[in-house]
Amino acid sequence: MKKKVNIYEAKTHLSELIKQVQETGEPYTICKNNKPVVDIVVHRKAEKKKKLPDPLPEYDGKGGYLCDPLESTEDLWPEEYR
Repeated sequence: MKKKVNIYEAKTHLSELIKQVQETGEPYTICKNNKPVVDIVVHRKAEKKKKLPDPLPEYDGKGGYLCDPLESTEDLWPEEYR
């Protein structure tokens, strides 16, 4: 369960609130006029993203074409779409 504190109390005791959140992992909700405004939560490191395979492994990066742009690509399309 989240603990609630008002803005004045949070401002006055921010270091203590942060320490408690770090130690317990339990979040605090800071309220203004008894309405939730923000939560103080433990920061978690993002997972490393998986590296996707290179979609254009044969592209040299020099701005050239991967194939002849004038070459017909008809045979690559299914018969019903030609």
